[in-house]
Amino acid sequence: MMKDGSYRIQDYILRDTIVSAIEGAKVAETGLPFKVGIVGGGVAGATAALKLAGLGVETLVFESSESLVSGPPICHLHAGGNLYREISEAQCIALLEQSIATVRAYPHSVNRRPTVIAIPTSDPGEPDAILHRLNVLTAHYREMLESDADNAVLGSPDEYFTLYSKEDMLRLACADLPDDPSSPDEWMVPVAKYMSLEQFKYPLVVVQEYGLSVFRLAATAALGLEGVPNCTLNLKHRVTHVEEAAQGWSITTHNPAGETHTHHVDFLINACGFRTGALDDLAQRPRERWVEYKAAYLAHWPSQPGIWPEVIVHGARGTPQGMAQLTPYPQGFIQLHGMTKDITLFDGGLVNAGQRSAQPMLPQCMIDKVDTGWEWEHVRVRTERAIGHFSQWLPAFENAEVGGIPLCGAQQIPGDDPSLRAADASFDGERYARIELVKASSALQATDRILAHCESKGWITLPDGWQKPSLALTASLHRDAIVEKAKEIATLRNYPEALAIPLPDRN
Repeated sequence: MMKDGSYRIQDYILRDTIVSAIEGAKVAETGLPFKVGIVGGGVAGATAALKLAGLGVETLVFESSESLVSGPPICHLHAGGNLYREISEAQCIALLEQSIATVRAYPHSVNRRPTVIAIPTSDPGEPDAILHRLNVLTAHYREMLESDADNAVLGSPDEYFTLYSKEDMLRLACADLPDDPSSPDEWMVPVAKYMSLEQFKYPLVVVQEYGLSVFRLAATAALGLEGVPNCTLNLKHRVTHVEEAAQGWSITTHNPAGETHTHHVDFLINACGFRTGALDDLAQRPRERWVEYKAAYLAHWPSQPGIWPEVIVHGARGTPQGMAQLTPYPQGFIQLHGMTKDITLFDGGLVNAGQRSAQPMLPQCMIDKVDTGWEWEHVRVRTERAIGHFSQWLPAFENAEVGGIPLCGAQQIPGDDPSLRAADASFDGERYARIELVKASSALQATDRILAHCESKGWITLPDGWQKPSLALTASLHRDAIVEKAKEIATLRNYPEALAIPLPDRN
């Protein structure tokens, strides 16, 4: 709707899309609405709500925060998992598939710039170790395009990755900085000119792993679910009790006015993020899992030369030379990870569930950082460490300064393997499911598994094509509207607007 109360043609298209989708899904047997309760409105719960409500499923969302998707520091779309040398090829393929689906579902949340993978001379690893995996991923991406041309969201398979020798880098170091990089060579120019080329093993790799804006993703979810008749958003509602019934669950909530309400649903989705175990405990559903607290830091680099790709310098996790990650945003803002215990990782920050609870217990100081924020001195010290960590390979970056408060949070890791990076949904009984994301891109696959489960039980009938990644409730949203909403969300959360602004996007 426009400010004068009139509707644009796009508004009618969106409304028609929703109506068509809702009419496509019918409840089996009784004809009554099949009602799903989703506890948690992070990327998992919001994605599930968008998909379910867009297919006509009556959906109730319960989120304790005042807005959707306010969880951990999402910044990278793991289209192949090349940040993680230690994970299996099967996990990498799963992350590639999930990431492609995420780009198709949230196209305006993507920062389209490549990622550079570098191995320092001080690291025992060799580039050859990841080259085989890159070839496997390229072949799988090509197969995905052959089965569905709409999967071509990462460009041509022939350009999924590009290798650079030292001679290539010395040649690019003599090139002018491009104003609008589009080719792998152009993206590599600032890296060649300003990073310490003698400190790396060759070849370096440029891979089409993109960025993901948590603020534009949050904006997409908020705009997509506003005013949808079959989705009820219960923000600032704390779930205090759940109880299994004969054919469903009752959910008791407490709202800011001090009122207590009980809601009855046919199916319960636990999408509580790192607090998933707390709801498991309420539901008496034991589950083994880990939780890890992490933080990313914001630097401001006013003298930044050129437009940068993301740069990953591999290193052994938890050591002083742990992996370093430089994620660029507009206006010279940089998000930083350093996989050392003094930067992104924390002593006592990786914990598993005990015998008495499904919820791993983080130290209270980390919970306080998630819930109430950081003390300034801790912000300054850790951000400066992150800047110093990356400056050992990029000397000019030592002039960067603290750019804002950290993006922090915790991620759950289901099961007994803390190195797991690709997970989606698990079920406990017929009417209880968890969305157990380690990476945001797994949310759609998890939701599809839950929908398939519900259809297999005869509770709903889904229309043909329901498994396509597109989301009916967001398909007609305009990029400009998403960006403006994202800037508003970033400001409300005390982050720079730059984190909500897209990098160059030619698609």
